Amino acid sequence: MSTTTDAPVFALDEVVAAAAASAGLVPAPAALVVDPAADGAPSTWPDPSAPAVTATFSGARSGAVVLVLDGATSAALQADPAGMADGDLAEALRPALEAAAGTLGPVALGPVRATTAGEAELAAAPVVALLAAGRPGAWVSLVATGDTGAPAAATALGGAAGLHLLRDVEMTLSVEIGRARMTVRELLTLAPGRVVELDRAAGAPADLLVNGRLVARGEVVVVDEDFGLRITEIVGADPS
Repeated sequence: MSTTTDAPVFALDEVVAAAAASAGLVPAPAALVVDPAADGAPSTWPDPSAPAVTATFSGARSGAVVLVLDGATSAALQADPAGMADGDLAEALRPALEAAAGTLGPVALGPVRATTAGEAELAAAPVVALLAAGRPGAWVSLVATGDTGAPAAATALGGAAGLHLLRDVEMTLSVEIGRARMTVRELLTLAPGRVVELDRAAGAPADLLVNGRLVARGEVVVVDEDFGLRITEIVGADPS
């Protein structure tokens, strides 16, 4: 993950809030709490080879969230089949990363990537330790990625001022789980109870469309008896 010197830096209180939101979602052997003396530069730093997960996010703010585990927490997590299904460290810690990034406002979290503390380049970012029985069990940071958070469209509209003009414009979002082609004859035979086979396998990501344009993919979930979509991938613009 690369950083730039002119990238926006996250404030310490933002990182503390992110760490507090994620603490209860890290499947550690003991409860984790935010270091009450957190000043952005913990007295005990993780080893550069310590396992970590990171994911970029965009929306109200843009950047990357990093979660580093100490050796004991990592070993306990990998030894617990319930805590890390199929040995997938990234997916086991995704809820913690989502909670951390969510403290910055409405954001979409990208794919979670397994890495190490050394590769995460935390030296230029505030880091907050999560303590277990007074000892660091994990570390959380919000890392600037050089993206100010303004979509590329802002440049064509005159920067952030132009983007501001569009903030109250309503757009139609729709979720598509699959498509099917049929003749008019087949269409006329539709009746209650008829099953229409779609061109997508069960469990495959659903498409999120904005005014008919594909912008993201995700998993269909149920939220308070309503359907929702958990974003798993932001689809980049077509370079053509």
